[in-house]
Amino acid sequence: MSEELTPENPETEEAEQVKQRKNGLYPGVSDELAASMKSGWADTELHGLEPIAQAGHTADRRAALSARFPGERLVIPAGRLKTRSNDTEYAFRASTEYAYLTGDQTQDGVLVLEPKDDGHQATVYLLPRSNRENGEFWLDGQGELWVGRRHSLTEAEQLLGIPAKDVRELPAALAEATGPVRNVRGHDAGIEAALTDKVTAERDEELRVFLSEARVVKDAFEIAELAKACDITARGFEDVVKVLDKAEATSERYIEGTFFLRARIEGNDIGYGSICAAGPHATTLHWVRNDGAVRSGELLLLDAGVETNDLYTADVTRTLPISGTFTPLQRKIYDAVYEAQEAGIAAVKPGAGFRDFHVAAQLVLTEKLVEWGLLGDRSVEEVLELGLQRRWTLHGTGHMLGMDVHDCAAARTESYVNGTLEPGVCLTVEPGLYFQADDLTVPEEYRGIGVRIEDDILVTEDGNRNLSDQLPRQADEVEAWMARLKG
Repeated sequence: MSEELTPENPETEEAEQVKQRKNGLYPGVSDELAASMKSGWADTELHGLEPIAQAGHTADRRAALSARFPGERLVIPAGRLKTRSNDTEYAFRASTEYAYLTGDQTQDGVLVLEPKDDGHQATVYLLPRSNRENGEFWLDGQGELWVGRRHSLTEAEQLLGIPAKDVRELPAALAEATGPVRNVRGHDAGIEAALTDKVTAERDEELRVFLSEARVVKDAFEIAELAKACDITARGFEDVVKVLDKAEATSERYIEGTFFLRARIEGNDIGYGSICAAGPHATTLHWVRNDGAVRSGELLLLDAGVETNDLYTADVTRTLPISGTFTPLQRKIYDAVYEAQEAGIAAVKPGAGFRDFHVAAQLVLTEKLVEWGLLGDRSVEEVLELGLQRRWTLHGTGHMLGMDVHDCAAARTESYVNGTLEPGVCLTVEPGLYFQADDLTVPEEYRGIGVRIEDDILVTEDGNRNLSDQLPRQADEVEAWMARLKG
């Protein structure tokens, strides 16, 4: 990784505008080189750009936000780069709230809704093109010759359908602003500092909650993106099955890398850390170390999802026999989870309570655990009342899905888990059974087996649609599918 140059005279006003790096190999920049770098560049301004595909949807979302908080200034930052180590950064991912309302994904961006008449005037504040007069574009670590061209403010206006201004002017403007202000916290310390005496934690939380609940029901653009994410994810699972022999020769990391390749080829990234859990690792709910052995005869629990270029993620789990064939015990446990998932999916429909699919799936799993004699002589009803099945079912049966893998997380309980399903809601249904390797309360042959099956379910007008049904779920179909892929 190259190191950027450093200007010769750090004391000068121009040089102070450019980020310095200690221990650069060049002692400085001559006047002649500085003059040369200022000229001889073609005009690359883009003209006649068409709005991004979701521009109409983001306008509707901003209108709903405006109507909820009349007369108040609303500030929604994209966020800034986060340091990984020393002077290297993590890949930037815009805040969900900002991307949802603008469709933009650039670092340092801030959306501001200024009260105007009976609504708001939206402005997106962005970094403009790198300055060529002071050498920023080639001397600064975030200059365009180092990290790539940015859109000009005029280009951004055409793409986003929102007036654009220089974000470097925003903190001062906010510091002088009067009237009520709300800010989405946790993304931009500079913006928060400028607003420190103008906001309250309670009011800012109300804004965050509203934006979380606004995403509960997906619009047409979002539904199409989630379907796309599931399609790509299915291809990623197919990629993994085809290379299970290589994973056996190496580790779970081969599986992780294989799926990641598909995510980067067809999408933006993975939507969350891939869980590539082989053997007893499948009993650890969020096993993301992915450094264990992959052994024939054991199960692979693969929980992974592709995030699209517009930041909508799938969240799918399949539990696969590494050899291609379930053992009788593996199949018994797998079939129980499949039956529970079928019951859960059937409970997803308009007018149903959000909890209904969880209750339906837990009932099936509890019946199986009682039938297998793992709970002594207790009845199904008693087990459910006491929650004893949770020793082996562990987690809830699903969650909202969207731009965040656990979407709408700030929504109020009455709007989420105690809410009612309606068309446009997208959620996961993912029951599981997990028998820990050290669990002495179950027969030895159960220990170390973990099974989860997860699909992404859209509530429709007349029921539901499984967005991830490209991947087989029934045990015989899983084995046949794997045999085809392995050739």
